[in-house]
Amino acid sequence: MAETPERTPLRRVVMASLIGTTIEWYDFFLYGSAAALVFNRLFFPDYDPLVGTMLAFATYAVGFVARPLGGIVFGHFGDRIGRKKLLMWSLVLMGVATVLIGLLPTYAQIGVWAPIALVVLRLVQGFAVGGEWGGAVLMAAEHGDAQRRGFWASWPQAGVAAGSLLSAGVLALMAGIQSEADFLAWGWRVPFVLSVVLVVVGWYIRNRVSESPMFEAALDEAEIPPKLPALEVIRERPLAILLGSGLRVGENISYYILTVFSLTYLVDVAAETRSTALNALLIAAAVQFFAIPLLARLSDRIGRRPVYAAGGLGLAAFIFAFFPMLASGEPVTIVAAIVIGLVLHSAMYGPQAAFITELFPTRIRYSGVSIAYQLTSIVAGSLAPIIALWLYSEYDSAVPVAIYVGVACVISGVSALLARETKGVELAAIR
Repeated sequence: MAETPERTPLRRVVMASLIGTTIEWYDFFLYGSAAALVFNRLFFPDYDPLVGTMLAFATYAVGFVARPLGGIVFGHFGDRIGRKKLLMWSLVLMGVATVLIGLLPTYAQIGVWAPIALVVLRLVQGFAVGGEWGGAVLMAAEHGDAQRRGFWASWPQAGVAAGSLLSAGVLALMAGIQSEADFLAWGWRVPFVLSVVLVVVGWYIRNRVSESPMFEAALDEAEIPPKLPALEVIRERPLAILLGSGLRVGENISYYILTVFSLTYLVDVAAETRSTALNALLIAAAVQFFAIPLLARLSDRIGRRPVYAAGGLGLAAFIFAFFPMLASGEPVTIVAAIVIGLVLHSAMYGPQAAFITELFPTRIRYSGVSIAYQLTSIVAGSLAPIIALWLYSEYDSAVPVAIYVGVACVISGVSALLARETKGVELAAIR
């Protein structure tokens, strides 16, 4: 009789999920920050600055298009052969693509092939991160207990804030110690190439974690894994996918307005320096890193629905004050705007991992959470900076942008109120 493999302590599982997710999202967000600050000049230099930025955001959006495909493929194999193996592959794919972006020749060096190569590598990034979220969240959720699942499952979510913090921090450091000419010439490349070190660290940490015991138990019970998990999810849980998408739309759109479009708005509209914009995002991301697990823990106590709805509806109202605060010219007010926005966002994002996880049974859960989470990315996060930039250019006002974000956040808040409460439910009991 084969020995049962030793179960990894929960804290180590959570730490591995946090660190791995931080690395993946560092890579993904690094691209977004660079698209807002430098890619318009280096890869689309023949256009007006705002048009060039819109084109840079278009390449940024391509990564979101690939995310659902990554979620389906990784979810398929994650439900058949295990969560851990797929998480290792997503880490490597993301790292290779990010390093290669840092080594890319610019438009001035190879012409149109530069933006084409940028798009291809962005597709690889999107494919990798599409498989990352579901696996990282499930490793934490399926190792943990029902009473604190919101808290434990939120740490991969906190890894998103940490990735944003790390990417903004490295870019802010490079922009702060270099002249603008040096930053554009080579400084922006350093954060991308550094990814290779982070991937090695992430691989070592994740390799020391055992497979999800809940997945192994479900596999033993079923004897044969599902042949096409994605199709089974669509057939068995269409309402869960719809609900997950509703929960995601406002959260996803608002996040990329708060963290990506805000950089362009501060630099190109409010005429703030890159350092001011990046430092404000840095401080806000640091606050969000702690807000996510705290608000997730609150959802363990009072329920997912009220915390999530408060975040969505609260941000729908606050977004109308957000842009005037960014345009104030006062550094403290600018920081406060992004901090308040990201704390309200955290009220959605903190409970979200457990909320969506609790909608699907174990045998198809990786596919289910990945589809519900990533499907929205095509029409939400991917297009949010582009739509916001177009709305501002068209109306010369941030009010239409605020209306766009506000409507999306109302959809997420109402979706939370329409959902059944799932806090404390046993994952093994979901059929």
